[in-house]
Amino acid sequence: MHFGVGFYAGPGLLSGRLVIPLHNAQGELVAYCGRSLDGAAPRYQFPAGFRKSEVLFNLHRAAASGEPAVVVVEGFFDCLKVYQAGRRSVVALMGAVLYRSPEQVLSERFRQVVLMLDGDATGERASRIIADRLRRYCTVRVVHLPANVQPDQLSAETIREILGG
Repeated sequence: MHFGVGFYAGPGLLSGRLVIPLHNAQGELVAYCGRSLDGAAPRYQFPAGFRKSEVLFNLHRAAASGEPAVVVVEGFFDCLKVYQAGRRSVVALMGAVLYRSPEQVLSERFRQVVLMLDGDATGERASRIIADRLRRYCTVRVVHLPANVQPDQLSAETIREILGG
């Protein structure tokens, strides 16, 4: 319950979806995302006007951890799994793109970024692009996962082994 994720059975935009609260860098609740559980499109439902390009999921907790390094993953469930494996400083992009505003926040708050994106062509390409951009500001380590593997598919033990802790 630490993340406030739950099922919403009421009416409206998020009806019948797993609901994920989204906070800004200061920890203020800014929106909810609804994740389809039955395969209904869209898979992720964001409210009108919400700009996911401006928010890193879990940034407020990662920044409060006081750790000099942050793990960056693609999605909510990747982030939750890495967090459950014991790495408190983890954020999710909500996709495979790091936009300018979150890039600036990461470079200001952390000395090292560990990119642990999905082990597919999109994740590998995004890792190269993001690493090249962030290396101007901080140390970057890229974790290459096996083909078609996502962090949320790994065991907590494997995540700890990969991340060294």
